[in-house]
Amino acid sequence: MRTTLRAFVAAAAIVIAPSAMATDIIVITHGQAIDPQWSVVKNGVDEAAKETGINVTYRAPETFDMIAMKQLIEAAIIQEPDGIVVSIPDSDALGPSILRAVNAGIPVISMNSGAEISATLGARLHVGQDEYEAGKVAGEELAAMGGTVAICVNQEVGNVALDHRCDGFAEGFGGEVTVVPTNTDPSEVEAKIKATLEANPDIDTIIGLVASLVGEPAVRAVDSVGRTGEINVASFDVSAGFLEDVAEGKAAFAVDQQQFLQGYLPVMFLALNAKYGLLPSGDVPSGPNLITAETAQDAIELSARGYR
Repeated sequence: MRTTLRAFVAAAAIVIAPSAMATDIIVITHGQAIDPQWSVVKNGVDEAAKETGINVTYRAPETFDMIAMKQLIEAAIIQEPDGIVVSIPDSDALGPSILRAVNAGIPVISMNSGAEISATLGARLHVGQDEYEAGKVAGEELAAMGGTVAICVNQEVGNVALDHRCDGFAEGFGGEVTVVPTNTDPSEVEAKIKATLEANPDIDTIIGLVASLVGEPAVRAVDSVGRTGEINVASFDVSAGFLEDVAEGKAAFAVDQQQFLQGYLPVMFLALNAKYGLLPSGDVPSGPNLITAETAQDAIELSARGYR
């Protein structure tokens, strides 16, 4: 069961007075706070900590490292916090540790990735978007724009959430879709996309899985082969640069999962739980929302302030 938009916005608007008893919440994600995407999540975490007056610690491995992330969860369990917020990009690697936290009586809320496995691991709820369904929405939109041959550029093959985005996109798109694996170096991503376009002139659609790492390089690659306006580029998530591309018509749209809410709401919910024993009774969908040329300018302004 999912909460309504009105319900979770009302809950998020509550400012909780600091309790006489200290409340400690630990947030553990697979993305680093210095990353443009995850910095917005961190801003949400910090905002909720400020409004509630509770102690919140944000932790992440230095790179996408499931062994290191598992160790962070295990260390958090030893601290016996009042709640743990965790992303779940790999349930096989992280699931046993999350179950250990739940069995230790620590309330767990998952966020960003892991919607499909969250409940079975004992998490109280999940805040994020269904990545498969979001991919399907993006695929349907790009197919409606005339796309028939697409590439899905995946900078972290094996990250379940990103793999689901490509899988959902393929279903929604309906045409020919090839997954192009890359890394997280934007320069190398741009070179890989350019080479792929030069090798297959039939490609008319590109979907990136992160705007700053793939979306922006994809726009540059399309321009470098002289096909701006011929190839529709879209990307999951937002960045200031990619939103500018959308506003200028160089890209079709961005799929916004509102990651600020993914940092803000779990902390707020766990604070409510620690103080009053209250939690929503179902998952909270933070996306998808398609940002087009008509709405890009507002998103650009909010992005500059760290909210989008």
